Order: sequence, then C-alpha cells, then structure tokens
Amino acid sequence: MMKYLHLNTLLLLSLSLLLQNCKSPSPLEVLEKEIKEELAQVDGIFGVAFKNLSTGEEILISARDSFHAASTMKTPVMIELYKQAAAGQFKLTDSIVIKNEFKSIVDGSPYSMSIDDDSEGKLYKAIGSKSTIADLAYDMIIYSSNLATNILIELVDAKKVTQTMRELGAPDIQVLRGVEDIKAYEQGLSNSTTAFDLMAIYEKLALQEVVSAQASDEMIDILFDQKFNEIIPAHLPEGVKVAHKTGVITGVHHDSGIVFLPDGRKYVLVLLSRELGDFDTGTAKMADVSKIIYDYVVQ
Repeated sequence: MMKYLHLNTLLLLSLSLLLQNCKSPSPLEVLEKEIKEELAQVDGIFGVAFKNLSTGEEILISARDSFHAASTMKTPVMIELYKQAAAGQFKLTDSIVIKNEFKSIVDGSPYSMSIDDDSEGKLYKAIGSKSTIADLAYDMIIYSSNLATNILIELVDAKKVTQTMRELGAPDIQVLRGVEDIKAYEQGLSNSTTAFDLMAIYEKLALQEVVSAQASDEMIDILFDQKFNEIIPAHLPEGVKVAHKTGVITGVHHDSGIVFLPDGRKYVLVLLSRELGDFDTGTAKMADVSKIIYDYVVQ
C-alpha cells in the first residue's frame, strides 16, 4: 500500500511540474519578450526600465548596466537647482552672468564651450550679460543647452547633484563634471547612469516627491516642453503627454521620462543605448518599443 502511495505522490508531483512548465506566460512576460526581440533586430546595446505607476508592473532589461549619461544628467542638475532654491541658497528668479570659461575637474585648467558642438546657440550671443537661473534651467532641459548646463553645474556643485540622487534612491548615477571637459574625458571621468536610476528619479517626480509637490510639478512642466521627441513620444497619439529628457553622443541615444495618459494614468519609461551601429535605425527601433509599451498599457 505504501509503495502505491509513494508512486501516486511521484506522479502527482510530476504532473504538477508539467503543468507549471506548460503554463502560459503572463502578458508582462510577453511584453518583455517582444521588447527584447525588437531591440535584437538592431546593432547596439540597450537598457530598458518601465514602470506602470497605476499597477506597479515593471520591466527591467539590463537596467543596472552603466551607460554614458550624455544629456540625461541634466534632469538631476535641474533637481539639485530646485532643492537648493528650496533651501534658500538662491532664488530661481535670481540672475547669473552668462560666461564661457570653466575649470576642468582634473587640474582646474580653463576650457571653453564650442557653439558648433552645442544644440542651442542663442546663449553664446549673450555671453557677458545676465539670465535668470530659471531661464538657464529651461534652456538646459528643453534645448539641451550645454553652456547653460555648465553654468548651472558650477552653481550647484556636481558632487551635490550625485548626493541628491542617492537620497532619491538612485545608487549609480554619477554626475562628475560639466560638458566638454576634455581632460576629464581622456581620463575616463564621465557622467554615467543606469536605466534603473533614471526610472527611480522620474517615479519620484511623478509622485510629486522631489523637493516638494509644487517643485515636482514645475520640473515636470519644463520637461513637457522638450524639443527633441524622436524616441518616447515619436509614435504616441495626440493627447498623450511626455515629460522627458534625451541624451545624444556618438553611438548613444537615450530618452527617459514620464508618460501621462489622457485618463490620468501614467508610467515611467527609460530607453538607453550605446554602440549603435546605425544611429537612425537604433533610434527608430527604440521609438517602436515605446509604442509597444504604450499599446500594452492602454489595451
């Protein structure tokens, strides 16, 4: 009798394991597989972080891998500006001189920015005059002005930017320096990020937990005006709003932010890339992934 019971138990266990193995994948697992298959069609290395803030669903693909931050680091700089303003160190309406001389973090030697390597040129015509901190922050985000970025990093201190990222639950973002510090670049000292870290700070922004609810909303309003929309918003329908920041250098194209649906739902999406064999094809494929995720959320 015991022998038969033992055999029956083994049969039941085997049947249970078989049923588990035959279980259909969840919709989220299907989505992750589709994303990986899409990105596998192009030559490049990708990091993806997606979080549906309504359901808590999350997809992380190479999300802890380090990428050159490119201009995605400008969102952390903006956050630090708002933090220091809230602490009374300055007002965002204060004026600051527009200059084009900065110090390398390697040895303190001076360097200047080139208008030819910047995505925004009007500030160069205003060197020597003044602009408000708020206007510089706006130019830094929506036009990705490198000159504005360096002026503001010098104001708030890159080390403090990184420390604030730690406080927000982003363990790996490193903001070391301003843009075009060639001596630092040659020594491997570059700003870096992960998809997970960017997801963490945008989630806090979406939940109005960065500095204050008002400050979070003001920063989101700036991010809504982003002028570079080739990835996350590219194929999304009218009425969907995206508060986001991109980043571009050779072989690299990033986008990161919050997608707001007309019905009030929202999700965070971060798409990072490096070693793109074909920049335009890689960009288009990431835009396709954004649409795939949107379709999943609204289905």
